[in-house]
Amino acid sequence: MVRPVVIWDLADDPDGNYLHIVVEHGVSQDEVDDVMGDPTNPTTESDSSGRPITFGWTETGHYLAVIWESVSDDPFTIKPVTAYDAPPPAGRPARKSNKRKKR
Repeated sequence: MVRPVVIWDLADDPDGNYLHIVVEHGVSQDEVDDVMGDPTNPTTESDSSGRPITFGWTETGHYLAVIWESVSDDPFTIKPVTAYDAPPPAGRPARKSNKRKKR
C-alpha cells in the first residue's frame, strides 16, 4: 500500500470524522497517519461495516484499528471513518513509543 493522502473534515463539523476520531475517541491525526502510512500494516474487511480496516502501531506506542473508505486511487486518497485502540496481535509485545505526542 502506498502512503495515502488522508482527508479530514473540519474540526467544527458535528458529523465529521475529526470530531468523531480525535475528540470522541482521543486518537490524533498523527496516530492515524502512523497506522495508514506503514505499508506493512495488515488491512482486511471490517466485520461490522464491510469497509477496509487497517491495524498498526503508532509512534506513541498505541495499537490502533483504523476503519476507512477509499476516495481516489490516483493519488491514493482515503477518509478515515473511525479509529480506536485495539488489542495487539497475540504473542506480540507492545511496542514502546519512539516519540512523545499529546493524545
